[in-house]
Amino acid sequence: MNVPNGQKEKPNKVLQFGNESIAHGAREAGCYFGTAYPGTPSTEILEIFHTFPGVFAKWAPNEKVAVEVGIGACLTGTRVLCTMKHVGVNVAMDPLMTFTYTGVVGGFVLVAADDPAMHSSQNEQDSRILAKFMKVPVFDPANSQEAHDFTKMAFDFSEQFNTFVMLRETTRIAHAKGLVQLGEWADPVRGPHMKREIERFVMMPNFARPRHTFAEKRALDLLDFSNNWDGNDLQLKSKKVGIITAGVASNYVQELMPDASLLKVGMPWPFPAEKARKLAEHCDRVLVVEELEPFMEEEAKIAGINVQGMEFFPREGELDLDTVGKGLHEAGLLDSAPVVPVGEPVIARPPVLCAGCPHRGIYMALRKINADVYGDIGCYTLAALPPLETLHTCFCMGASIGSAVGAALAENDRKHPAVAVIGDSTFYHSGMTGLLDAVASEANITVVIVDNSITAMTGGQQHPGSGTNLMGNVNVKVPIEQVVEGLGVKKMIVADTYDYNKTVDQLKEAVNYDGPSVLIARKQCALFPKKRKIDPYVVVEPDCTGCGNCFRIGCPAISTSGKKTKRGLAIAHIDPTACTGCTLCQQVCKDDAILSVTEFNKRHGEEVEA
Repeated sequence: MNVPNGQKEKPNKVLQFGNESIAHGAREAGCYFGTAYPGTPSTEILEIFHTFPGVFAKWAPNEKVAVEVGIGACLTGTRVLCTMKHVGVNVAMDPLMTFTYTGVVGGFVLVAADDPAMHSSQNEQDSRILAKFMKVPVFDPANSQEAHDFTKMAFDFSEQFNTFVMLRETTRIAHAKGLVQLGEWADPVRGPHMKREIERFVMMPNFARPRHTFAEKRALDLLDFSNNWDGNDLQLKSKKVGIITAGVASNYVQELMPDASLLKVGMPWPFPAEKARKLAEHCDRVLVVEELEPFMEEEAKIAGINVQGMEFFPREGELDLDTVGKGLHEAGLLDSAPVVPVGEPVIARPPVLCAGCPHRGIYMALRKINADVYGDIGCYTLAALPPLETLHTCFCMGASIGSAVGAALAENDRKHPAVAVIGDSTFYHSGMTGLLDAVASEANITVVIVDNSITAMTGGQQHPGSGTNLMGNVNVKVPIEQVVEGLGVKKMIVADTYDYNKTVDQLKEAVNYDGPSVLIARKQCALFPKKRKIDPYVVVEPDCTGCGNCFRIGCPAISTSGKKTKRGLAIAHIDPTACTGCTLCQQVCKDDAILSVTEFNKRHGEEVEA
């Protein structure tokens, strides 16, 4: 919701995603500076925040840099919002572990978006554990309204307790809608200048030791707050059972057991042990219902409170009404597990590279040379799936190059070329140091940088090589070629992945080079900045022999027509509304049975709609 500069946002109640409500809560708190690296399920927060008047927001090359940039802004007295997904917090832990000692000048809120069930992640992770490890408070909203309110409160809280604050959301909170009562916008808080305080902000041992003492004392103050804060809501009802719960799980508990006594925790750390003890004194039995790790269960047991939890509820995946109901039934608290209505089965739609995706061509080439492919995080990770099946590892952002280097240095009977594949955004994120190690190690590997000039997997966000920034301004474009040359690579080739045969030849040239080589597979994303639409292709059915080459490229625009050749093989069909005209299917068709609509009309004198 945009309003002219200088005006306040009028209070109103609207339906919002959790990510929207976080952005609005930050703006109402007077947050001026937003920084992030895009990562599902957190991405939309900054995309919404940057549209508000009077603020500044930017994408950083990675989460560590996002935090460091945010710290710099914070030290001027500016209020800062820094967002990332759960695995991004791992990348940012180095500065965060020291930032907890120094404290803040302007309020600093870190959004950590966890992804139970791994909807778009390589692991499940509970960021509450990291908050405890860093000795910083963590808020855990249960709906969009709380996401808004906790974010807004967190900025004042950050400055009051001299700490950065973690707001931990999950995919279900980020991407579910709820009614949110919005408030007025405060004036953005932008600090005048950097605050010089050497003994506080220069964390060498002599200065860091007393700051550790400060952090431990602050933890006690935070604990006192947690035990008295209304957001840790203690509801004493039935004496038969009490339930400690938080986040999205609290909604299921309250629906299934409305009469149970409840401690609905909005601040899992420091854990409100005194309120939990009051619950236990009131009730005959106490259960903990929480998602992922038994975090609150362990905190309660550390406090000497007798609770049960994970023996009835799964430690993996998302909780839902059905799962929580089954656990409560198993615990003897429900007479029967709830029967959740099941609708018609949904047709499975496995993830696949988009029609016209430029990554498809390079993977076809890698498959042709039978390379060992060390993969990375991005759209191109999907090449591990059928029909391409040409990616053999994937660990984390930037790991592809290091993994290839290690394999090349260790193996003594190489059977296949060692190739690391990494996207352009991921290369800027954490691939440069891996490539530096490849050069310094003289590793005999090829690094393929699939460059589509955008952070495509998370929705087309800008990066240092895009030439524009989040605020819509043209900025310096950092060429990958110059970075690669600056890191000492002697063999570098730029390929157009839509030219399949030439790409195969260029790839062979790169892998046959003695030493580290780089092939930049460059083509603009098929969807960003706008969907590619050139001249779609069509199958000339009488000429199709059913060889299946076009099916093997894994393009979602290609399917069977339902018709058969004389030999009983499937004849292909190309959906003209999905086809982007990339030409790869035509290049692999051995029968010249695939033509562009324009070519078909010229050759056959017919009119086929594009």
